[in-house]
Amino acid sequence: MRPSWDTYFMQIADLVKTRSTCLRRQVGAVIVKDKRIVSTGYNGAPARTAHCLDVGCMREKLGIPSGQRHELCRAIHAEQNAIIQAAHSGTTMEGATVYVTCQPCSLCAKMLINAGISRIVYDGEYPDELALEMLQEAGVVLDRFQA
Repeated sequence: MRPSWDTYFMQIADLVKTRSTCLRRQVGAVIVKDKRIVSTGYNGAPARTAHCLDVGCMREKLGIPSGQRHELCRAIHAEQNAIIQAAHSGTTMEGATVYVTCQPCSLCAKMLINAGISRIVYDGEYPDELALEMLQEAGVVLDRFQA
C-alpha cells in the first residue's frame, strides 16, 4: 500500500533535516504545491559563515532555553531557509503546504503567513504559543502529523 502524501513529504522533511548543522535541534522543511516540491530547508548558519558544528552553540553557552531569544542564534530556521530558497528561484508559495519536523516558532509563523502558506503539517512540539495564535488568526491550517 502506498503511503499518504503527508507521510511521503514528511519522510522527505526527515531526510532534509539530516543536513542541519545545529547542535541542539535538527529541523527539516519541505514546501509543496500541487503535490510538487517547491523548496526544502534545514536549520543552519547562513552561507559563507561558520557553522555551530565548528564554533559551538551560542545559545548553549548562554544557557538560553528553547523557544526564547531567537535572535541569539547563528542559525536560520528550516522554514526560513525553505522560503528563501523558493524566493531565490522566483517560485510562488501562495496556497502551498509546508511539511516541517517541528512546530514553527513565532518568527517562522509570521514568515509562513506572509509567504502565503495555507497549511502546515508538523511533527514535534515547540514551546511557542504566540505562533499558534497567529497561525490560527491568519487562517493557516495547522495539522499535527500522524504516522
